[in-house]
Amino acid sequence: MRTPVPRLFAAAATVVALAACSGGGAVEGTPGGSGVRDPYFPKAGNGGYDIGHYDLKLDYDLDADAGAGHLTGTATITARATRDLSAFDLDLKGLDVEEVTVEGQDARFNRAGQELTVRPAEELNDGETFRVTVRYSGEPETITDPDDSEEGWLPTADGAVGLGEPTGSMAWFPGSHHPSDKATYDLAMTVPEGLGVVSNGELRDERTRDGRTTFTWHTAEPMASHVVTVAVGEWETARSATDDGLPVYTAVDPTQAGASRKVLKRIPEIMDWARENFGPYPFSSTGAIVDRDEDAGYALETQNRPYFPGAPDTVLLVHELAHQWYGNSVSPKTWRDMWLNEGFATYAEWLWEEDHGGDTARETFEALYDGTYYDDEAANDSIWAFPPADPPDAARLSDSPVYQRGAMVLHKIRETVGDDAFRELLHGWAAAHRHGNADTEDFTAYVEKSAPDEDFSQIWADWLRGDGRPDEP
Repeated sequence: MRTPVPRLFAAAATVVALAACSGGGAVEGTPGGSGVRDPYFPKAGNGGYDIGHYDLKLDYDLDADAGAGHLTGTATITARATRDLSAFDLDLKGLDVEEVTVEGQDARFNRAGQELTVRPAEELNDGETFRVTVRYSGEPETITDPDDSEEGWLPTADGAVGLGEPTGSMAWFPGSHHPSDKATYDLAMTVPEGLGVVSNGELRDERTRDGRTTFTWHTAEPMASHVVTVAVGEWETARSATDDGLPVYTAVDPTQAGASRKVLKRIPEIMDWARENFGPYPFSSTGAIVDRDEDAGYALETQNRPYFPGAPDTVLLVHELAHQWYGNSVSPKTWRDMWLNEGFATYAEWLWEEDHGGDTARETFEALYDGTYYDDEAANDSIWAFPPADPPDAARLSDSPVYQRGAMVLHKIRETVGDDAFRELLHGWAAAHRHGNADTEDFTAYVEKSAPDEDFSQIWADWLRGDGRPDEP
């Protein structure tokens, strides 16, 4: 999934050649970039435009042989050119593209790996808003990540689920699949009658005709594509609300209903606690999706309602709901900044335990530092494998330094500034980058500005960016 730099230049040359062979006068615009040069996924995302909205119309038929099934889609993408464009790229892995139009006019297109290169009939001007529509179909792929986990389109016991972190959404819809390009979404999926479809945001419509049911979902707040989900299957759904009226929507596989009921009832309580610690909730609804435990190998903080393979425990639910502030609303600028997602969500676990009769955050910190947190010695040693702000490669983005040592960085900050100032910092950081993107440098600058009389240089040097186990005063 990581592409050597020379291939990037080769892809750009292909786009130029495609533009040149189309005839007409001189080309004034330039091709958009086939990737934003993320340090771990250089082909993810695309240059030359920003996407504002996705309108996805999908039709899904399950495969009788329990394969990935057949997906038919029409994606209408509204975007704004950020420079004069003769061509631009979309990320789409697999699937067959049948037609592409830009502003209603047929556009030429070319496929190369995960890149769908589009040349509109008329060039796009810098600042111009345009719509590109892609009609496509086929059997969506399951993608194996560098860490050997699976994402993309995952067949389940009674349907399928689309999971996108870090780049899996390109397996089922075209787009700019990097967290730096967030958008709003409308998603309508049609499935055989009797199955349900759960996605992000709010369910706007559900109607059945000729043995097929269409579910229409709307997400009004900006969303990075890696936290977009669509889950097809048999669901027990429930609607409720928190005390202040925030809608709660849960969808649970019937086999998990009994095991999930007690923990999911705590969502309003967790949301009240989280808002006290992290500030106003950034989205218009909350909830959860609980599938069977064999359907995926991990939980994911899909926006509005996190996805769980099997009934979660309370601490895992806290972790994924905390991501709605840290990771979903405040999203990373690049995948190198993953610790800003996972360190915060892990520290949320520590705070929850501290506030609910468990170990204090300091006790958790000391157990990790002393090597007594895990029963396995190798697991304890793995915390010090690399600095949380600099994973060595894409295969290590979800390793324990990003989570546990990332949380230890936050605890060192807390002990430096004090509890009250630390809570203000948590609120302020979420507010300062609400619905936006931030990187490690943004965070360190924010902390230093928030506490100008404190010296954080040792924390940054030893805990955030340093190799090995730091000396603990």
